[in-house]
Amino acid sequence: MARTCTLKGNPLNLEGPQLKVGDTAPAVTLRKDLVTDFDLGSLNGKARIFSVVPSLDTPVCAEQTRRFHKEVANLPNVTFCTISCDLPTAMGRFCGAESIDPEKLMMLSDHKTTEFGRTYGTLIPDLRVQCRAVFVVDSSDTIKYVEYVPEVTDHPNYDAVLACAKAL
Repeated sequence: MARTCTLKGNPLNLEGPQLKVGDTAPAVTLRKDLVTDFDLGSLNGKARIFSVVPSLDTPVCAEQTRRFHKEVANLPNVTFCTISCDLPTAMGRFCGAESIDPEKLMMLSDHKTTEFGRTYGTLIPDLRVQCRAVFVVDSSDTIKYVEYVPEVTDHPNYDAVLACAKAL
């Protein structure tokens, strides 16, 4: 059965599986900058939050990223990552404009291969962007929280995400 999300009520197909709590977090390769690959497998053994956004150049995505950046200090044992298909240069520009420290909130681009989106089931292939989603992964690489936000313009459930991360 085809999976979808909506953008302002218009249905969009999603590519890839729908991951669920209890699944092992797949290790895929993303980009930290235009030339440097980053293997998500290098985070194995660490608790982490993957905040997936369509584009940092939109208000909800920007607010979601700012919110998680604010929470970094409250969860020092959790690695925070924002993942989108934005170019690494756009991610860098956003961090500079918003005073976001990419050492505290890692910015990772899926632009080159869309491997993350196809593996985590967040890719909207017709637009070549991610849907909005959040994954909380524990230190044993087990997914403890999954939220595929049905409407792209809506926010995730921040309280539920943070409560799950605090319980790790």
